[in-house]
Amino acid sequence: MLGRSNVGKSTLINRLVGRRGLARTSSTPGRTRRIHFYKVGDRAYLVDLPGYGYASGSKAERAAFAPLVESYLSRSRASLRGALVLVDARRGAGDGERELARYLAEEEIPARAALTKCDKLGRGELERARRALAAALGLPEEHVAAVSADHGTGLAPVAAWLREWSGVEFKRPDGASF
Repeated sequence: MLGRSNVGKSTLINRLVGRRGLARTSSTPGRTRRIHFYKVGDRAYLVDLPGYGYASGSKAERAAFAPLVESYLSRSRASLRGALVLVDARRGAGDGERELARYLAEEEIPARAALTKCDKLGRGELERARRALAAALGLPEEHVAAVSADHGTGLAPVAAWLREWSGVEFKRPDGASF
């Protein structure tokens, strides 16, 4: 899981695994300062990476995140099956997201994207944002999902991508598929 600070990476992880407090969430941007591994099933991990962009903490501390994330995203990491780039639907893609998409392509890491906080936009506005994100990141439109982790909507494509990469079936707390 990659994205700006406060985009909803930890919230999405909690929703996908059906455990509210597993990944620590905060309304203060930049609380994830390490790489966090969350075991799912018996053979895969969801990985929550520190956000980029605005974050609380010193400038030096924030600058230290980049090498940490880049070293994790190395193409030599055979266990890395894919990257999910999260983008706030209200913001859209900026230079950071475009740079990240280029980096993932150069490293030959399969990437998908999810517009988060989609409950904040109307249907037409959301579809325009989804298409714009696909174009900005150079992804096919079917590789961009619109989700709201707070409401649990739009998670089916994300769960399918994660299943494709990991072999793990993600289910709702009631046992139904997303």
